[in-house]
Amino acid sequence: MTMSLKYLADDLKAGFFVFLLALPLCLGISIASGFPPVAGIYTAVIGGIIGSLLGSSRLTIKGPAAGLIVIAIGAVTELGMGDPYSGYQKALAVGCVAAAFQIVFGLVKGGLIGELIPGSVIHGMLSAIGVIIIAKQIHTVIGVIPTAKSPLALLGQFPMNITSMNPEVFLIGGLTLAALLFWPKINHPIAKKIPAPIVAVGMSIAFGAYFDFEHMHSYHFLSQDYSVDPKLLISLPDSFLGAITFPDFSAITSFTSIKYIVMFSLVGSIESLLTVNAVDSIDPEKKTSNLNKDLVATGVANLIASAVGGLPMISEIVRSKANVDAGAKSATSNFFHGVLLLVSVMMFPQILHMIPTATLAAMLVFTGFRLASPKEFSHNFKIGLDQFIPFMTTFIITLAFDLLSGVVIGLILQLILNMSRGISLKNLFNIETKTAQAAAADEHHMDFLSPVLFTNTFKLKKLLQDIGPDKKKVIFNFASAKVVEHPVFHLIDIYAKNNGKIVELRGLDLHKSVSNHEHSTKIKKA
Repeated sequence: MTMSLKYLADDLKAGFFVFLLALPLCLGISIASGFPPVAGIYTAVIGGIIGSLLGSSRLTIKGPAAGLIVIAIGAVTELGMGDPYSGYQKALAVGCVAAAFQIVFGLVKGGLIGELIPGSVIHGMLSAIGVIIIAKQIHTVIGVIPTAKSPLALLGQFPMNITSMNPEVFLIGGLTLAALLFWPKINHPIAKKIPAPIVAVGMSIAFGAYFDFEHMHSYHFLSQDYSVDPKLLISLPDSFLGAITFPDFSAITSFTSIKYIVMFSLVGSIESLLTVNAVDSIDPEKKTSNLNKDLVATGVANLIASAVGGLPMISEIVRSKANVDAGAKSATSNFFHGVLLLVSVMMFPQILHMIPTATLAAMLVFTGFRLASPKEFSHNFKIGLDQFIPFMTTFIITLAFDLLSGVVIGLILQLILNMSRGISLKNLFNIETKTAQAAAADEHHMDFLSPVLFTNTFKLKKLLQDIGPDKKKVIFNFASAKVVEHPVFHLIDIYAKNNGKIVELRGLDLHKSVSNHEHSTKIKKA
């Protein structure tokens, strides 16, 4: 990390804004993951400092993410076998080994792993994670402890549990959801400068104090008796450093540990790589990150975090976008966000203790809804059945079984769909192209002689990178390509936008679209 005095003020402002956004989310994600609340702060501090020093993606924010909640709580529950603290320590060991794999992935240039998982499968997985988060957290929002365990059973139990909700807890949870939904819509300069989560936290602290959550007592409301107690507030250790917890490697060779090592390393790496790509696409200076270097940095930060009791981390998209929007200019903003989190938890633990758990649960419900938005289902359906079927398969299998099963089956299904079109194994991972004679010196012509699929977009990326900056117009001819999949058009759009290129697509009149969507998969007519 190079700290430039020229951008110091911009990065400090952005880092402070992201810190305000990250603080309640780190606590909430940690609790939902079965880790102590402070574990999320450990992760964000280490991610901010180590990520900014070693990483390649200058504007991404590293820290705990909602997308890993399902894996983390699963590891704690299954490895603990009824003992949450033991499960926590064994999950830390899993995190250490998964982090080591991330480092190896980066060193052997495994950054392309993010290119080998189709978007339909990734979005199906994330939508399922969103539903699972909602199912697990919505009961906390209304102050009820559910008896069901599986996501579908939890959702089914919610209507019945509404009749048993705690009114004071629900008021706080409901106000949090309202703040998250409506505060960003207020068109006022001051409102634009204050993140909605901070408004929600401020209100919830005030109501929690008014309802005296700090002391156990009962109250009467509409002919019913209810109770509140300090368990409805965040519990933090007296000493930030004294809460450091070390991993327990005693079960690291068990099937359960191996399963979660694979999930942490695979899902965490993919989510991080996708975020880095997404942030690069909105970087005002259009700088491109080294995915392999960034994966190594994430692995090193994860190894340190897991070794001292922290959650696994990724490059997180919501905080990263907020960082860009706040005017960050370098990785120093990530550094400042981590330092500010460290200072807050060391100097103001009593204030953090006043945050009701219902507020953090409501924030996660809001996050879950964004992951599983109905627009996501509609968008995949409009693109075509070749995207929607793997999307829904991944979604359903993940909900019914687990993340790993959902991703693997969704990926296999997507490959089967391609091979059913008569595509050979050779063409699944390779692209045959020919550079045609350009009509002008500032043009580049590329003819595709084989199918262009999600599995070979990493090859396409390399071809695009090799096009010189002097070429202002790029003409892609797909006349000889048997199939052109949806992700290819998305990639070309991003390439044109990021590099200021004029792009022309030819030969697609010889193909039929699988749907009316502009970027749907095209199959050559017989």
